[in-house]
This record gives sequence, C-alpha cells and structure tokens, in this order.
Amino acid sequence: MGMYQIAVMEGDGIGPEIVKETVKVLQAVQSLAGDLQLELRWLPVGLQAYETHGSTLPAETLEGLRQCHAGILGPVTTHVYDTEADMVNPSGMLRKTFDLYANIRPAKSFPGVTSRYDNVDMVIVRENTEGMYADRNLFAGQGEFMPDPDTVLSLRVVTRKASERLAKVGFELAKTRQQSLAVVHKKNVLRKGCGLFYDSCLEVGKAYEEVAIRDYHVDAFALYLVQKPEAFDVVVTTNMFGDILSDQAAGLVGGLGLAPGLNLGDQFMIAQATHGSAPEIAGKNIANPVAEILSAALMLEWLGIRNQDASAERAAALIRRGVERTLREGNKTQDIHGSLTTSEYGDALVQAIEQLQ
Repeated sequence: MGMYQIAVMEGDGIGPEIVKETVKVLQAVQSLAGDLQLELRWLPVGLQAYETHGSTLPAETLEGLRQCHAGILGPVTTHVYDTEADMVNPSGMLRKTFDLYANIRPAKSFPGVTSRYDNVDMVIVRENTEGMYADRNLFAGQGEFMPDPDTVLSLRVVTRKASERLAKVGFELAKTRQQSLAVVHKKNVLRKGCGLFYDSCLEVGKAYEEVAIRDYHVDAFALYLVQKPEAFDVVVTTNMFGDILSDQAAGLVGGLGLAPGLNLGDQFMIAQATHGSAPEIAGKNIANPVAEILSAALMLEWLGIRNQDASAERAAALIRRGVERTLREGNKTQDIHGSLTTSEYGDALVQAIEQLQ
C-alpha cells in the first residue's frame, strides 16, 4: 500500500487553475488504483507567497517539502521577479536545494491532436542543476558577473558527477523503452565542457551494452529533430540545450500544453510542466491542464518504481490512458483546437478515468 505526502504549490499565472485540475484528477485516481493514499499539503510559492510571506520561496515551504515524498509545482512568472528584493526563482532554487538533477521531459504524439507528426515518442533527459543557469550553478552567489556596466561574464559549469548521474537516468530509461540513447552536445567547439559531458555519458554507457548510443552536435540534432523526430527514443543533454530542445520537441506534437516534466533527484522529486505561467490568460479558465496532469502522472510512476508500489504505477497508467482517451474523443481545450474550459477538461478526464475501470 502506497501512502505519500505530496506538496502542492500553485505558482503564478495559470498555475492555480491547472494545479486545481491536477489535484482533482489525483483525488479521483487514488480511489481507483488499489491502496494508493495521497495526503496533499498546500505550500506557498511565487508572487502570492511574496505578498503574504515576503519571499517567493518561504522557509516554511522548504521545511514543508522536506516532510513530503514529492511535490507538484505550478508555473512561475520569473521574468517579472525582482532579484534584488528576495524574489528568487523557485524552480531553480528548488532544483538546487533538493538536488533534483534530472529533468525528465517526454514528447509524445496523441491521437486526436493535430500536430506536425503522428508517431513521436521520445524522452529528453536534461541536466538540471548546473550548466549556464546562473541561479543554480554555483554553491554561493550567481554565475553571472559585470566587470563594468557594459560587459557580462557568464559561467558554464559542467562536472563529471552531474554528467554521470544524469547519464545513468537516461540509460535506465532507455533499457525500458527502445534501447536507444542519443547524447547531444557541442564538443567540437566547447571541447572541455561538452567533452567532459560526452565522455562521462560514454563511460556510463559501458554498463549498458544492450543500449545503442548515438551522439549529435546540438545544432545538427535540432535539424534532425524537425526532419525525423520519430527516430529518437531517449535523449540526454546539458541544461540549456535540454531546455531549448524540449520546447522544440513539444512544438512537434501539439504544443507546450501537452509537455509534462519531472524534476528528479535521488531522494525527492517535483512534478512541473514544461510550459510557463501564461499570465495573459490567467483567470480565464482556458489554460490546458494536460501537461501539469501528465507531470503528476510521471511523479506517481517514479514513486511506484522507487517504492516498488504497483498502486502508484497503476494510478499513473490510468491518468495517461485517460488523457489519451479524452484527446482521441475530441475533449480538448482551445489551444489544441477544442472547446472545453480548463475545469471542463478536468471533469472530462475524471469521467474517462472512471470509465476505464
């Protein structure tokens, strides 16, 4: 029997709307998946948390997360945050604080969704704690400096430890899928950083003889991703490359509204959709909650795997099958040429999941 404490953080913009539907689905599915029990704990984060607690990531939220098995995070509007006023990026800080080093971002074609391609099914495994991202790549401070008012120096950090553990997640995933893994880099120019990343991946790959390894320069991979995305299974890459390529992959299968994500560490995980907070449509009840809901399904799947809990894995499978059924039957939000509101889609998904039993 799986009993899990799950932190729920609504975030900014459309976050409260899509997280609400995600919770609705989780509450429905736990009663259908055997002995699964989810205790939800709501924790403040983002702009609302700043208004009430003086921080976009309050200390009580960090402490609450430490008492949970996993978390769900809505999108945050970080581009409007004033970093001089303790408005930290919750996404980056949570990944750094809890060492959530692997960002798992699937891209999959869905029947019933008009997209560029019909048979895409890949997972991009992106390094999540270093690289070019200045809010998380140093132990203290940030990795950008201004020696004078007209010059910015940005550090890129690549370590063997981070590269090897990311590669291991990618290879373990590939073992359960099509046994194919692509390493994406730019070691012809960034010879030391990408060279270390590439070498680390190949070293880890020696223990996975059944997995075929290919490698690509990131610019060439971007081309191939558009030409023949169905050729790829699992992709491992560095932080910024993975951030960009996962959005590109989402565009090939219907958009960011269908792009889930999971921030995974050895001891903790946070479900978080790939997309942003879309403040321009916040409060209109038209946002697509599928990406956040599928992110929660990823969370349940990994909780099941790590705890040998069949009920959590069944719940994840039910959510995915329910999403596939709703989309195939035309129950969709406006961004993917449907007519349902955010809450109507949540209701339709719950009904579809119940009919699968």
